[in-house]
Amino acid sequence: MIGLGIIVGIIIVLISISVYYFYPSEDRILNFISENLDKTSISIIKNDSLIVDINSSEITPLASTVKIILAIEYAEQAADGLIDPDEMIPLIELEKFHVKNTDGGAHPAWLNSLSKKDSSIGVPVREIAKGMIRYSSNANTEWLSKKLGLENINSRLDSVGISNHTEIYYIVSALFVRKELFPDLNGTELVQQLRELSEAVYIDTINSIHLKLSADTTYRNQLGDLPMNVQEVWSDRLPASTTSEYANLMKKLNSKTYFSDSVHVYLDEVMEGLMESKANQELFSHAGMKGGSTAFVLTKAMYATDKEGNTFSIAYFLNDLSMLENTRLSMSMNSFELALLSNDDFLEKLTAELN
Repeated sequence: MIGLGIIVGIIIVLISISVYYFYPSEDRILNFISENLDKTSISIIKNDSLIVDINSSEITPLASTVKIILAIEYAEQAADGLIDPDEMIPLIELEKFHVKNTDGGAHPAWLNSLSKKDSSIGVPVREIAKGMIRYSSNANTEWLSKKLGLENINSRLDSVGISNHTEIYYIVSALFVRKELFPDLNGTELVQQLRELSEAVYIDTINSIHLKLSADTTYRNQLGDLPMNVQEVWSDRLPASTTSEYANLMKKLNSKTYFSDSVHVYLDEVMEGLMESKANQELFSHAGMKGGSTAFVLTKAMYATDKEGNTFSIAYFLNDLSMLENTRLSMSMNSFELALLSNDDFLEKLTAELN
């Protein structure tokens, strides 16, 4: 009985430590940033003043945060009448680009949110765009990239004033580069070959893979294993930019004047899902965000205007993370962001410590 009691006690202690270790805390992100500047870039603009600026010109893989650019392109084309937001798209067209177990369950979660009655005849383009931002469906992103046109999406970078940004490409198709070019290689040799591919060859290969995914509904099931070293190369080569570029882009979205009213009709319903929460409605006049993650990267770009008229435009990117760091930090991001936007004492503490 004494031995059993000791074992139970040890288990309780271990559970308590585990809960504390992973419990969400705004200070966890702040402490990580201040202690790991080599892995961090962050830009915070409050009321037109840049109050935090660390490694803001450091180019970092964006992961799903890049989808903001697609949302803007979608809204611009919808406002110009180039696409019909209410066009019904059969779900099979999206399923061509859904590769199981590669998106953290994002696409199935989006599908589960749809009305079964309505989705049986397809979904409108506007819902596909919402699913890309709110659920971060990579399948929706790949389909929209084709629908909107990658050339148009990359040209949009110039029109919104972003210059420090790598090329945007089909992110699902990129998963298959190893399968397409080096199916028989493994280990260090495989990683070396993948890293040494020129950007032109890499993207040309991705484009050809996209055509295969579009034409062959079985191709998406042929990915095979994605060892962590291959995932790391995929992550490192994702479209990349800086917190300076994305914080300034958030400022433009936040202003409600940079883009036309007709664009905001379509853009806000995609980007501002946060405002469907009554709690957020009590805090903010408007707010929007998009984050991204891989096993090695956590990124977030967000904007908000509170009820007193204070404006916040924020981007923070964390890179080269261990799996443990990624897990702990991702669980605290929401607490960190809420504190930034609604807790003056925390924002003052953060600016004092980081500056």
